[in-house]
Amino acid sequence: MAEYLAGSQEAFVEQMNNKAKELGMNDTTFKNCHGIDEDGHVTSAYDISLMSRELLSKHPDITKYTTIWMDSLRDGKSGLVNTNKLIRNYSGATGLKTGSTSLALYNLSASATRDGLSLIAVIMRAPTSDTRFKYAKKILDYGFSNYSYKELAKKDTIVQEINIQKGIENKVNAVFENDYGKLIKKGDSNNIEQNVEINSNITAPIKKGDVVGKVTFVDGSNNISSVNLVADRDISKITLWNMTTHLYNIWFNLSR
Repeated sequence: MAEYLAGSQEAFVEQMNNKAKELGMNDTTFKNCHGIDEDGHVTSAYDISLMSRELLSKHPDITKYTTIWMDSLRDGKSGLVNTNKLIRNYSGATGLKTGSTSLALYNLSASATRDGLSLIAVIMRAPTSDTRFKYAKKILDYGFSNYSYKELAKKDTIVQEINIQKGIENKVNAVFENDYGKLIKKGDSNNIEQNVEINSNITAPIKKGDVVGKVTFVDGSNNISSVNLVADRDISKITLWNMTTHLYNIWFNLSR
């Protein structure tokens, strides 16, 4: 696969290291593309979590495969069993990857989702296979017991109707540009408020997706984050021709 994608294993390893730097995996150096022990081939639990998050967020369909417990090949002549035991016995498990070598011992990147909250637990150098699953469960249990996910913005949800100047229509809906949520520690105050700011003097033409304002989420005196507000449809600039057409369409629909 490395040779097919990059032309050679060496070129592929270079691509791996470049991607690691891009993701902020500062404790990682790849020396080969197969993962077998080699001097200088190193990583950290934190870096594995970054790589796992990238995979799950950018390629969510991966869980269609990582959650399969058993499958067969060659018309049932060969069978496969998932090496990640959490898939079978941990509620909400979504993957993700096991691994072991004589030097690295037993390792695991475990992912799970419950009530909209997705967590990753990374275990490295466990002395036995069962130990990695035992401690991954403990870490995930801690996360689900102590934290929850609060959805603050959902893409395309209407926040408010705003005025448009010089348009064939004088109103457009301002909607959230994307989803946004926050990890909340259970028991802590989570009285998060939202401040809506609409751009001044919004003038047609407006294209669907144009930024028309933003919502800033505030927890006490601290700004948490902001999400752009965008127009939910096109609004053409008013002209004699399109106004005549617009009025005709309104009249025609009312008279039917």
